[in-house]
Amino acid sequence: MTLAQRLSRYQTANTACKPVASGRLDRVVGLTLEAIGCRAPVGSVCKVETLTGELEAEVVGFAGETLFLMPSEQLSGVMPGAKVTPILHNSGIPVGPELLGRVIDGIGNPLDGLGPIFTEQRAAFTSTPINPLSRKPIKEPLDVGIKAINGLLTVGKGQRIGLFAGSGVGKSVTLGMMTRGTSAQIVVVGLIGERGREVKEFIDEILGKEGRERAVVIAAPADASPLMRLKGCQTSLTIAEYFRDQGFDVLLLMDSLTRFAQAQREIALSVGEPPATKGYPPSVFAKLPALVERAGNGNENQGSITAFFTVLSEGDDLQDPIADASRAILDGHIVLSREMADAGHYPAIDVERSVSRVMPAIVSDDHMLMSKAVRQILSICRKNQDLVAIGAYKSGTDATIDQAFSFKPKLDNYLQQEMKEAVPYEMCVNMLRSTLGG
Repeated sequence: MTLAQRLSRYQTANTACKPVASGRLDRVVGLTLEAIGCRAPVGSVCKVETLTGELEAEVVGFAGETLFLMPSEQLSGVMPGAKVTPILHNSGIPVGPELLGRVIDGIGNPLDGLGPIFTEQRAAFTSTPINPLSRKPIKEPLDVGIKAINGLLTVGKGQRIGLFAGSGVGKSVTLGMMTRGTSAQIVVVGLIGERGREVKEFIDEILGKEGRERAVVIAAPADASPLMRLKGCQTSLTIAEYFRDQGFDVLLLMDSLTRFAQAQREIALSVGEPPATKGYPPSVFAKLPALVERAGNGNENQGSITAFFTVLSEGDDLQDPIADASRAILDGHIVLSREMADAGHYPAIDVERSVSRVMPAIVSDDHMLMSKAVRQILSICRKNQDLVAIGAYKSGTDATIDQAFSFKPKLDNYLQQEMKEAVPYEMCVNMLRSTLGG
């Protein structure tokens, strides 16, 4: 893609809004507005008159002459027969270096009280897929500042990886550690469907002032409409794509992919799409890969988007439909263990159940052998832990088991890390080599 093509991609979203013939609101069903008397394509925006002003809503479907609209904010003051005016061209969202250090909502409005954001360019919420043959291969590791990941689950620039965890096992803290310790030049954080308290806590305490200087935070909390949560995910990818197209290495942290799927489920069910797998309609499983594939490496003249998508495992069940579908479309997964978190082991990364699919291609043979050795040690200790605990195993019976348990305390010490501690990649590898005795 040439420079002119890259710039035109962002300029086309800045087309002036063009109003067309208006219709009227026929009825409201749940969160869905039904309008008649106007024509607009799916994905376009309409203005709906209310007692408190105009309400923006997006066309999410139609049946005959009836348009199904999903509002971008809470329904309030909507009346029967209210005027509905389609807008054929949306202005898109602002993109540019002016976004660094700012907190915005799902459609680009500032939330941090620092005034409006003035940028020269705007971009559409969706983008044209990159030809897979034009992407750069993943050839070098990305430093994320966490020993367990750098040493044993090495992530490459342009990789898409899932962070699988239940509630309350340290997802947000792990993401915050990455924002402070990464070698990526730009960090884009999407907080989708989180509690409002957690959003402020993440920005002030986990991300911190230093981490915020090179970061853009997109927040669409749990009380936002399904459309706003959906747009929040798309906005996160759009902003990350902008910086990638300028040649930067971007770290994208999206919490969470599950909330994206749930938002799409709410919208799809409200317009009549039948549920398929455990209440999720087919469109959810079509939109997940479309979102994930937007991350990754660009062409030779562009940078990269290394993406961590958190996936909520309801009841710690990794066979949940969204968790299962996500594993199939991601380049690896990191599992956070509740058992380890309950024992005070942080970050609670379960190395045995986690895998980085690109690690063999980006690390040395020596590094790969050390990673395999650690997995074998942890596996032996787990399988024989109960025997040792009840005294059924006597030291000296099996040299392999004895050696594994002699290394276990050292490995536990290596795998644990303080929240504000960032360890560079090379140091992580050297510490791993030292832990294993060379």
